[in-house]
Amino acid sequence: MARSNSPQVDGGLVVPGLSSKVRVVRDERGVPTIEAATLEDLFFAQGYVTAQDRLWQMEMMRRAAAGELSEIIGEATLKIDREQRILGLRAVAEAGEKNIAGRDRAFLEAYARGVNAFMESRRDRLALEFRLMCAQSNALYLLHCPSAEAARYRLRPWTITDSLLVGASMIQELNHFGYARALTREKILAKLGPELTADLYVNSSWRDRPPTDMRGMDEEPAGGDKDDDDDDDDVDPEGAPTKITSAEPWHAGAAQTDLSPGALAAAFRPELSGNEDAETFRPGSNDWVVSGQHTVTGKPLLSNDMHLEHQMPNLWFEAHLKTTNGKFDVAGVTLPGVPFVIVGHNARIGWGFTNVGPTVEDDYIEEFNAQGQYKTPKGWVDAEHRREVIHVKGKADVTLDVVTTRHGPIITDLIPGETRPIALRWTLYDGIGLAFFDVDSADNWDSFRAAFSKLGAPGQNVVYGDVDGNIGYQATGHVPIRAAGDGSLPVSGGDDAHEWKGYIPFDDMPHGYDPPTGIFATANGRIAPDGYKYSISTEWDAPWRTDRIYRVLESGKKFSPADMLALQTDVSSTYDRMIGDKFVYALDHAPKLSERAKRAADILRDWDGRMSADSPAPTIETKARAELVRMLLEPKLGATPDEAAKNPASNSTNAASTKESGRLTWKSYRWGMSTVWLENTLNKQPSRWLPPGYSDYGALLTAAMESALRQPEVPADLAKWKWGENYPIEIDHPVLSQLPVLGSFTGPGQRPLSGNNYTVKAVGRRFGASERATWNFANFDESTLNVVTGESGVFPSPHYMDQWTAWYGGSTFTFPFSAAAVEKHRAHEMTLEPR
Repeated sequence: MARSNSPQVDGGLVVPGLSSKVRVVRDERGVPTIEAATLEDLFFAQGYVTAQDRLWQMEMMRRAAAGELSEIIGEATLKIDREQRILGLRAVAEAGEKNIAGRDRAFLEAYARGVNAFMESRRDRLALEFRLMCAQSNALYLLHCPSAEAARYRLRPWTITDSLLVGASMIQELNHFGYARALTREKILAKLGPELTADLYVNSSWRDRPPTDMRGMDEEPAGGDKDDDDDDDDVDPEGAPTKITSAEPWHAGAAQTDLSPGALAAAFRPELSGNEDAETFRPGSNDWVVSGQHTVTGKPLLSNDMHLEHQMPNLWFEAHLKTTNGKFDVAGVTLPGVPFVIVGHNARIGWGFTNVGPTVEDDYIEEFNAQGQYKTPKGWVDAEHRREVIHVKGKADVTLDVVTTRHGPIITDLIPGETRPIALRWTLYDGIGLAFFDVDSADNWDSFRAAFSKLGAPGQNVVYGDVDGNIGYQATGHVPIRAAGDGSLPVSGGDDAHEWKGYIPFDDMPHGYDPPTGIFATANGRIAPDGYKYSISTEWDAPWRTDRIYRVLESGKKFSPADMLALQTDVSSTYDRMIGDKFVYALDHAPKLSERAKRAADILRDWDGRMSADSPAPTIETKARAELVRMLLEPKLGATPDEAAKNPASNSTNAASTKESGRLTWKSYRWGMSTVWLENTLNKQPSRWLPPGYSDYGALLTAAMESALRQPEVPADLAKWKWGENYPIEIDHPVLSQLPVLGSFTGPGQRPLSGNNYTVKAVGRRFGASERATWNFANFDESTLNVVTGESGVFPSPHYMDQWTAWYGGSTFTFPFSAAAVEKHRAHEMTLEPR
């Protein structure tokens, strides 16, 4: 049954809606090169071909974004749907669709027609996931449905609105976190006061490397507080290779005979799994471009790996799109459900992304009267009301009344413990901006910048290279200019004191072209140079990855694409090694130590800072550091409920009750530069942070290590406390993984992995590089690209997981571009013909 769902990849197909023939050539990994006579036929075929491999994923993406999962899953996803309905992503997409005209509408409509053409051809042969989730009411497919009524929805046609919904969901994933940070910061400020709060919410580091700051590696910025004892100048400019463990699964979850709604809910919102890694991770990425002065070819190399939540199938769909006249010819990764190439290169230029992390959300505290009106500077005004009806599988519909003010929807119901009417102002509500056809068509720096000036969200750091040898950098996206404040705290909505006055002009966003250093690199850290006149972000990411990337790129080596991959998979952590050294120093000077602590010190003493899967040192350092953070924060912010009831040294977690009540505890503190706060605290050792009962920071570090080593999961032999087994990666298909026997073959499952948040190879249990690309401007046929698992989302297509071994093992694939290279790698050829 599953094999019958594999898409046709050879021969001819008659497809209504085309104006002329379209040629689709697939390579050894199923990556299509689509060639059409017209742009409308090209994007029609892109929609058709993408749907062949990713229709179920596209359906789930639009449902998750719109808040329509409960219709097919049930009550387990009602919380997700309620949030999405209140945020109003479908309303945003519907409003955006009305404003699209001309060329962009024609291309989006063509893509939707292509998706629908495939959908219509396969309604009786939908993918296995649809059948298991009862997407049709045909009794043959009701394998897990109690009745046809429980399967009441049918697959509806794809629309422009759906494409915009998928785009809006990416904006939500990348730029929707500031509102929650501001509310937590408000609580911490009220409890700790300004001095301690300022310590916690540090937003710069001496290690920051804004891409337009051309200082050399040996130049320390004014006012830097570099630790004189820091030894992270000891870097390997070659980028040490990651030691690869077996690609065979070492753990497979037990398959189930019934689909678990809870597991499905966690797949669409990972924090519902209860895993803290999923709750704290903020998407990031790496990108860099070096000029020919740093490469073996004398032409630029550009590398990009975007770190996102893993999913099965993986997010990106590789494609090469071209017209027969050669005027449009672009290749890279596409977003299923959306036309165009998102990150890639054409015949002249190439680009890559990292997330800026701009502060684009503000919390406004509104004041309502008894009549339901809210206060404005012009008096009391009636709020708008949007009625949302959520269909719930097997249950009665749930109706929401979404109240909206001039600032945005009231999101109080989404904030645990909050009673004030909080309105969310978000740049998403001002529109997305359609830029990617113009980006794909750009042929020089000026046209490239002109294209990205249209992108409203999500704000991205874009690096650029071209075949003429030029390189560039541009920050993009709409970032508010506020009358007062910076979005870091909630503000009154009843006056205009904190209103948005406009956006930072595009030409004032950080950018640069052909720097004398020959290098641009970003990794979500601070991009605003010293003295920059606007506030872009109140929460930059920590500088560890950026620092490591620059140290390698500025080493004087001449780089090849293989060297770029070595850097993308680099697992050296300056931060973890620094913390490990501080533990060793404290333990070596402690008056009394347990035998375990002595053994831990010996292991850390010989450690080079690499977060290798088979090493115990990263586990020891990470566990002890987590205990150290608890010991510093708990006296100030309070214990979690389970910790208050148990031994204070307990490292167990029970965040659920705290999250639901909104109660402030030490775990409430989440910050992009929290590691910089800890570095500053250990370097400066201020008395205001030393917990009661400790004579000095050495005693505190020693106690943290001893406490971490007393936990029941610690093995008797510390050498067996392997990093990869304690901090693995886990990728499962949300539906197919639950099938008996078959489920263990439908995804990588749980595997040991090297790296962590602070290595260039940024990874966690459920996140990591969603793709790894290097564009070679000397010869695009020698560019490289791979995604996480495979091109196809149809199990058991041969391309369902044929890229996993490369991703996991740190290798990659060439990405053919020229006509000769495409022909050389041709494995399948299909012709789409008009009726």
